[in-house]
Amino acid sequence: MSQPTTDAAGTETHTARSADGTAIAYEKVGTGPALVLVDGALCYRGFGPCRSLANHLADRFTVYFYDRRGRGESGDTQPYAPEREYEDLAAVINAAGGNAYITGFSSGAALALQAAASGVAMRKLAVYEAPYIGLKEVKGVKPDYLAHLNELVATDKRGAAVGYFMVKIVGGPAFLPIMMRLMPKIWKQLKGVAHTLPNDAAVLGSFDVPADVLANVGVPTLVMGGSKAKPNMARAVSGVADAVPGSTRKTLAGQTHQVADEAIAPELVEFFTVPRS
Repeated sequence: MSQPTTDAAGTETHTARSADGTAIAYEKVGTGPALVLVDGALCYRGFGPCRSLANHLADRFTVYFYDRRGRGESGDTQPYAPEREYEDLAAVINAAGGNAYITGFSSGAALALQAAASGVAMRKLAVYEAPYIGLKEVKGVKPDYLAHLNELVATDKRGAAVGYFMVKIVGGPAFLPIMMRLMPKIWKQLKGVAHTLPNDAAVLGSFDVPADVLANVGVPTLVMGGSKAKPNMARAVSGVADAVPGSTRKTLAGQTHQVADEAIAPELVEFFTVPRS
């Protein structure tokens, strides 16, 4: 682990070394037991929900949030495999003292679940809407979504890759990338990490709940979803809850896939700090 550096805003960036030597950049805030947050697709320390949530929880936990491989200030050693990201998470957990709570969002929830199933040590795990929503067939045939996504990235069609992932793969509304284009700063940030979208797709595989894998999760797990989730996402949340032995299921009232800090923070505090009866 390297010495921290301080940026112009006064926040300290630390570096953990993954098993393959990749530098994983992270920050920490607050005091108390260690809690590591795992971002979903297109998100990193400079863009996404984790910084805000970390500050929201800083009075109860020492919250660690990091740039996933290939994003922000983290390295991008090739070739990629989901297992490398399990090792990245393990490296951050080790930097946090080796005994951390974990919370994952969207594809980061899938990553955290599969890391736990692979044996990455954690105290408890909370996940929000891992998008095991299946992949749509077109005229009775399931396209090779990952191959097309890889082609878009390889030809540097970053905007097209973002739109394809948002709409064709995860089923967002067609107007979503159009709306994002109307916000130049946000669109630039999304395109800046578009090359990591195949990583999220690789983590999710078939986008079906990997029940046989999740049956190996051996830590207390809270599986959450929003009451405004689409039917396929609600089924995904139920599927994860059913697959993880002894899991607790919670539906957060009024929440969509973009869950509010005020809605999820109390659930995390209760789950991580109240002993199970």
